[in-house]
Amino acid sequence: MSTPKHIVSAATIVLNEQGEILLIKSPRRGWEMPGGQVEEGESLKEAAIRETKEESGIDIDVIKFCGVYQNVSQSICSTLFLGIPTGGELTTSSESLEVGFFPVEEALEMVTWNNFRQRIEYCLNEKLHPFFVEC
Repeated sequence: MSTPKHIVSAATIVLNEQGEILLIKSPRRGWEMPGGQVEEGESLKEAAIRETKEESGIDIDVIKFCGVYQNVSQSICSTLFLGIPTGGELTTSSESLEVGFFPVEEALEMVTWNNFRQRIEYCLNEKLHPFFVEC
């Protein structure tokens, strides 16, 4: 029997003081929340903080765990957090063609990849926390 190969990721919905959401424009998926694969020896929270900094230039504090999306067929487990900005400057990277804070309704219209919009909506609805979605 072979060793299972799973991908674990961490993404963060970052809300500034104006209630705007931080989005990055990925070369592959378009507008989305910052996030990515958890590295060996790294906690989920640490990965969320690191990925946000790498992709947007923004330093954050994670304030809440929201839930999990599991893509069963692709063996991907995606964890989602809420965060607030604590510093840094908006900066693009090889993983982000554009970055910015956007009003919630505008941000939701911009996010079109798979169920990423639903992930944001679930994170913004505290009544659903913690959630677990299999897809």
